[in-house]
Amino acid sequence: MDYYLTIESSAAAEFKDRGSKFLAYSFPLKNADGLKKILSELKKEHPKAVHYCFAHRTGLVGNQFRSSDDGEPSGTAGKPILGQIDSKGLTDILIVVVRYFGGTLLGVPGLINAYKTSASLVLQCTPVVQKSVEVNYELHFNYTEMNDVMRILKQTNCTIHRNEMQLFCIIEAGIPKNRLNDVLDLFGEIKNLELLRTK
Repeated sequence: MDYYLTIESSAAAEFKDRGSKFLAYSFPLKNADGLKKILSELKKEHPKAVHYCFAHRTGLVGNQFRSSDDGEPSGTAGKPILGQIDSKGLTDILIVVVRYFGGTLLGVPGLINAYKTSASLVLQCTPVVQKSVEVNYELHFNYTEMNDVMRILKQTNCTIHRNEMQLFCIIEAGIPKNRLNDVLDLFGEIKNLELLRTK
């Protein structure tokens, strides 16, 4: 797998059914650590809402995921939201649906439809981007090699994660997996450049 699909920006959408209001939010999410913060911010923003249901999927193969019905009948909220994420083949994404109860019970089919539709609507507002799967390396080199190193990183669409510029420089970079051998060959031509693979 050389590429994956994700989102880079947040979005919001609204769905109403028999008086209940469902506010759907999508967020880029690199790992589950950011989940609590986002949920607490939404609870502050919507203190009178009754449910904050969500689903997220993270990781390059999308193998880390979680969904929550947050008090709704089991399987009526989190799973339909996750189903919409999966239908688009997305990873590194969180969708939260905030529900304001409108006084009429929707029943299990009604709830599944409401959460599925809310998630689907917010995904329609969220641009999907294709990103390269990257292999991370740490580059150690003399300052005199800086121009050559930066030129290669730029030409091959590498991502710079950390950059320490001194007499002796260190750059942490993500190299696109599908161009890894070419990039390593180019770096191999630079004298005094040491490459260390990182996680």
